[in-house]
Amino acid sequence: MEIQNNKTVTEIRLGLRQQVLHLKPSDFEQVALQVFRYQALHNPVYSEYVTLLNTRIEEVSKLTQIPFLPIQFFKTHIIRTGLVSEANITFRSSGTTGQETSRHDLYDEQLYKAISEQIFQENYGDLNQFHILALLPSYLERNNSSLVYMMQHFIEKSGSPYSGFYLNNTAELLQVVHNLIDNQDKKRILLLGVTFALLDLAESSSNLQFIGKSGKVTVMDTGGMKGRRREMLREEVHDVLKRGFGVDSIHSEYGMTELLSQGYSSGEGSFVPGRTMRILLRDINDPFAIYDHNVGSSKTGGINVIDLANLDTCSFIETQDLGRFEESAGRFNVMGRFDNSDIRGCNLMVL
Repeated sequence: MEIQNNKTVTEIRLGLRQQVLHLKPSDFEQVALQVFRYQALHNPVYSEYVTLLNTRIEEVSKLTQIPFLPIQFFKTHIIRTGLVSEANITFRSSGTTGQETSRHDLYDEQLYKAISEQIFQENYGDLNQFHILALLPSYLERNNSSLVYMMQHFIEKSGSPYSGFYLNNTAELLQVVHNLIDNQDKKRILLLGVTFALLDLAESSSNLQFIGKSGKVTVMDTGGMKGRRREMLREEVHDVLKRGFGVDSIHSEYGMTELLSQGYSSGEGSFVPGRTMRILLRDINDPFAIYDHNVGSSKTGGINVIDLANLDTCSFIETQDLGRFEESAGRFNVMGRFDNSDIRGCNLMVL
């Protein structure tokens, strides 16, 4: 009987994996509810949390009724669903010295790569149409960053011999950008970096106006001061970057260690969640009062994330981010953090 039960759990996971990989927007809620039932039954930590909230699994029929696991659990527990084998890799969040960091075990590398690639390409086009230059000091100094892992995959998929990581060698980076702009190929250039490194580059003595004038470069901010600079409003950061690089807009990525899906913004902090991601808001004073986009764009609240790519961990996460819905359906804006939450590398600034 135990073998049969194990086989059933495995079959359920494989069926859900296929649905997540080939998800249609119109099927999101249906698949999310299936994933909820799977994780509520087969994730020990989440199952206990759901039980303590007196949630009847069979009575949950819409997304706003799903319990969201506080993100702090990724610091104190191993979050795992089903009968997956040992993790392929363990991601750790960044943090200042002495801070406890989050742990997110990755059990299905191919699923993560496929989903992250799919989300990027739906927003920007094929990866093989880019030269990807990643300015990620502090991340490269660690060997357990989910951002570095994802960018390594993107760099490989770009197929460009010029794509690569840069630690502090900005002179070499700028020379590569110069050469690629002069290159007559039709590939675009993605200059992606952690916030403090992009600010340091933008405020350096180098004249970077050639980047904007070329019309070939997308500058993307992944967030994170890493204790290197004072925290700043996103608008303030992006104003400095736009002036420094001579570009009209700064793109952004919304992601964190605990998420395997991403959201992207092409400017003004308006994020589009990936097809496997849905954003809900919770009342600031009542974390169990949850709202969807029907509440209107004026509503501000804590960001709850549904991430179906987290099939083997937990897809329903209560973050410490503050946000609001945009008028355009599905879009959201990250406004800051709740007080006393950790300063980390995901893409948001203090209020």
